[in-house]
Order: sequence, then structure tokens, then C-alpha cells
Amino acid sequence: MDVKRFLELIQREFKLFFNNKVLLMLFLGAPVLYGVLVGHVYQQGKVTEMPVIVVDEDNSPLSSSFIDMLSDNESIQVAKVLPSLFDSKDVAIQYDATTIVHIPKGFAAGVQQSRLPEVTVFVDGANTLTSNTALMAVNVCAMTLKAGIQIQSQMKRGVPAKVAAQQYEPFKTTIVKQNIRSGNYLYFMLPGVLITVLQQVLLLGLALSFSSEFEGNTFAELVKKVSNPIGLILVKILPYVLMSIGILLLYWAFGKYYRMPLQADFGRFVLCTFVFLLAVCFIGVLVSMVLPSQLKSTEVLMVIATPAFILSGFTWPSSLMPGWVQAIANVIPSTHYLRIFRLLFIQHAENYHTHKPLIALTIIMIISFVLAVAVLWWKIRKLKQALGEKSS
Repeated sequence: MDVKRFLELIQREFKLFFNNKVLLMLFLGAPVLYGVLVGHVYQQGKVTEMPVIVVDEDNSPLSSSFIDMLSDNESIQVAKVLPSLFDSKDVAIQYDATTIVHIPKGFAAGVQQSRLPEVTVFVDGANTLTSNTALMAVNVCAMTLKAGIQIQSQMKRGVPAKVAAQQYEPFKTTIVKQNIRSGNYLYFMLPGVLITVLQQVLLLGLALSFSSEFEGNTFAELVKKVSNPIGLILVKILPYVLMSIGILLLYWAFGKYYRMPLQADFGRFVLCTFVFLLAVCFIGVLVSMVLPSQLKSTEVLMVIATPAFILSGFTWPSSLMPGWVQAIANVIPSTHYLRIFRLLFIQHAENYHTHKPLIALTIIMIISFVLAVAVLWWKIRKLKQALGEKSS
């Protein structure tokens, strides 16, 4: 092969590439898109303003000083101050708080009388990153308060400040770690990765559902058998829903093998899983109909599925992401399903805590279904008109 022909072939490949609008958009746009998304997700570089709940049963100037110190720490923010521990876990889940700081009644009096009162810090280990950050910040504030109290107390007795700092501990800090099994990184990461993979294989499989019919010129034959758009969609997604049950059983076997905590309300889990599967399936068939090319629909769904885990908030708090990134994450089904999974299996929350993510999943499912039915109805109508014109 001479150089001239070789250069002509290279030029031909460039023309083919630039004539393929979808490939051009993905090849040039995907690196930019992922760079911007990932950059904005982790832009702060560190976890800040993690919500904590404070239970102040003392209501003293000393407890107020402690709360002010917590509020001034950049790593945490006091989301709510409660008068008692009653319903504190529910409030913590509501505010996505991983830490509850309990200041007992008689705290200030106990410090003044050297009775060594106890401040209890309840830490939810559902997310090791956020819980450890919040715990370290609370500890820093507690140690600072201790140092200030003991130095002032001893100096009033004429003890030099340097010696006073080593004298005694004014109060005790006890850490109670909850959902500790999620502290094992395997228990934390494996479910998130497996659920994201399930979403991805469903999207990629259903990307070919209608696009393969269009490319193979078999859509007309399919419509002759089932002309109802809802029936056609059900025919396409039902095998994937059934196969997904097998995949979920495989995941359950993984959980048993790795001795993961899998205790939750089975009925609630089945309901949420069913809505999640339908939402993903309807998105897949919708893209497959809008882009009647197997390659193009697969490429687009790959772009949607690839950053899903990063954007879900499963590992990095979604509250630290810009609003527009959160908006993108909220239209991806796995974002809400991973939230439900964490609530049910890791945090052992009550069923009503899953209402909000379940409603979001249901909205995604309904909108995707309505759009898919509308597009398919239009495709069938267009096909029938074309066949009518040919017969006439």
C-alpha cells in the first residue's frame, strides 16, 4: 500500500467519524461531560457542613457553649437541637445526619461538682466517610471544651495554666457506634456497585429492544402480532424483569457468602425493587425507540449509566454537590434505589423513611412509561400510514 492510498484511507476514516453525529458527540463530549461532572462532585475536596443532631437536656450556658462550638466547626453543622432523645433517630434520618450528640440533664452542675458527667455521641456508620468526619469534628469540639473548663477551674485555685491543662477531665465522652457492620468497606461498597451494574446491564440490554427491530426491518412484523403500544412494551421488558429477579437472587447469594446484614422488611424491599426495575426498563425502551439504531442507543445509554454511581450520593454526600449536578442525579433511578437500600438494610430505618425516594422512583417510572407509550404509538401510527399508502 502506497503512502497516497494510506493517507486517503485515513482521510476517509476522519470523514466517517465526523459524519456520525452521535459518535462525534460522545467521543468529544463525554470526556468534557465526565470531567465537569466529576470535578463538580468532588470540587470541595473535603467533607464539610455534615449535619449533626444535638440533644440538649441540660439547657445551661455550658451546653449552649458546646453547641456554639459545634456550629463553628467547618466540618459539621447543627441541623437540629432536640430537648430529648425521643425520636432523635428519626430526625437524624430526616436530616441525613450521621451523628447525634447527647448532652445529659445536669451536665453543667456535674462539671462544677466534679462528678464527671457523660456526653454520649451516637455515630451511624452507614457511610464511613461522612460518619468518621462528623465524629472527628465532634471530638475536637469536646476536647476543646474540656481543655477550657479544666484550665479555668484549676486557675481559679491558683494552679498555673500549664499544669492545669494536665489535671483532670471535667466530663467523659462516650462514643456509641451504630450500624457498625457497614464499617466494613465490603459491606458498604458491594451493594452500591452491584445495584449500579444491574441498572447498566438493563439499560444496555433494552437499548437493543426496539432499535434492533427497526434496523432489522422486523418492526412491521412485530406490530402485526401486537399493535397495542402498552402490550408491545410489556413484551419487551418482561423478559428483562424476570432475568433481573435471577440477578437479584445471585446478589442475595453474594450477601450470604460474605455474611452481609440483609435483614429488612421484605415486602417493602420487593415493592421498591419492582418500581426501580420498571423505571430503568421504561427509560431503556424509550431511548431505544427515540434512537432507532442499536449503536446509537447503546452509546447514549452508556453515557447515562456510567456516572450513575458517582452521582448517586452513595459514597460522597449529594449535599456537597452543586444544584445542577443533584438535578441530574435525581433523574437516574439508581440514585433513589441506593438511598432506599441504605435506609432499609444499613440504617434499619422505618418504612416511612423510604416514602420520598420511592415517590421519586415512581415519578421517573410514570414519566418514562407515558413517553415510551406516546413515542411507540406514533411509530405504529406512522407505520400503518406507510403500509396503507403502499397498498393503495
